[in-house]
Amino acid sequence: MTQTAWADLPNAKHIDRLLADLEKNPDKWSAAWSAERYAAWSTERYAAWDAARDAAWYASWYAARTDARNAARDAAWSAARNAAWYAAWYAILVLIACDDCAYLLDEKPEHVQMLALLGNQAALLLYPACVAMQKEMA
Repeated sequence: MTQTAWADLPNAKHIDRLLADLEKNPDKWSAAWSAERYAAWSTERYAAWDAARDAAWYASWYAARTDARNAARDAAWSAARNAAWYAAWYAILVLIACDDCAYLLDEKPEHVQMLALLGNQAALLLYPACVAMQKEMA
């Protein structure tokens, strides 16, 4: 098995799980991103994005961040889904930056949405991934 650049990170198994789901179900990811983007895109999301990006960058995880971004992009591009890439990239970035947020992926989407509305930055960025990973295919 190939060792990923993020294999040593605390949330590596969650990043791998997320990428596998993205590759298998890109339509779910696109739908989750589109719905979330129009429902809750706000100043808080920009702040959460900036904080997660800065934390990942300054924590010297450049290689992990770059490889994870490329893996998400490749999975989404192979399915021709821009929206899927954004949903996955934001989720991966927060999983790199915040060691204690992976539990949100297994929470009910409405619980994660509530945390996001209350200002939890990790929940803001993980909400589309939570929706996508728990959505049943029609």
